[in-house]
Amino acid sequence: MDRTQSTRSAHPGRPDLRSARARLPAEFGETVDAFERHLASERGLSGNTTRGYVGDVVSLLDHVAAVSGGDAALAELDLATMREWLARQHAAGVSRSTLARRTASARTFTAWAVRAGRLATDPGARLSGQARPRALPAVLRVDQAASALHASASGSGQGDPVALRDHAVLELLYATGVRVGELCGLDLDDIDRERRMVRVIGKGDRERAVPFGVPAEQALDRWLASGRPSLVRPSSGPAIFLGVRGGRLDPRAVRRIVHDAVGTVPGAPDVGPHGMRHSAATHLLEGGADLRSVQELLGHATLATTQLYTHVTVERLKAIHDRTHPRS
Repeated sequence: MDRTQSTRSAHPGRPDLRSARARLPAEFGETVDAFERHLASERGLSGNTTRGYVGDVVSLLDHVAAVSGGDAALAELDLATMREWLARQHAAGVSRSTLARRTASARTFTAWAVRAGRLATDPGARLSGQARPRALPAVLRVDQAASALHASASGSGQGDPVALRDHAVLELLYATGVRVGELCGLDLDDIDRERRMVRVIGKGDRERAVPFGVPAEQALDRWLASGRPSLVRPSSGPAIFLGVRGGRLDPRAVRRIVHDAVGTVPGAPDVGPHGMRHSAATHLLEGGADLRSVQELLGHATLATTQLYTHVTVERLKAIHDRTHPRS
């Protein structure tokens, strides 16, 4: 099977990016390495965001190489080739949101390549894609969140270290609305227990301080006093939350913790850590918090991202009206 056939047979939604990156021509491979360094070091993007950008660019350059054949040159990357790359994925059933993300990645890459002197002109400047639909996030009702936390508290009542940890994780996630990566990255000196504040390092290494309430404080105190000492190892370091082997708690474990707790609540939507973040933001707004304050608490770079939660609260009000008003 030749290179073009191999590329076309790969699932466009889940390409084998490792092998695709390995088979890139030398110039392409070196360019991808430089772009990755730019994203991680100069722009300070998170590991997940950087991997997403790089994966999209590898897919694009693999397509360029497959179309051109042999040792393709970066100068062969033009608008028509980029459009063909997107068109093939669209024809294969790739979702609109994924196409929008890949369009944005390609535009970011070509703009960087021009600034870095690797392309003479920017073909991505005229590349347009379908706007990504802004789906409303699934959120828990206040009573559902309370039920999940109550179930978690009951499970920790016997003092089991893992149960104490899981309850503290849930309380802090819901109290602060932090991202799962931010939670797992917390160290002991990031908690100001006297003021009930947590210092969070967010996207782009931006630091913010987020308050938490008494229930989260109590759960943290029990975990730090009675749970963490049972799991800590010489190699644990300063991480607040530990896995059963003493290492820093992994985001995948946090997802399991959230799914297990929410799964005990009848009728609750299946949400993960990000769903807890959505729920916290929605409940803050429903409780009267202003949009700017919620933006600062969540660490959103722009207010537009936070405004999504206003749509959630409006949709809830409409649903309540439809159910209860005699002339709805």
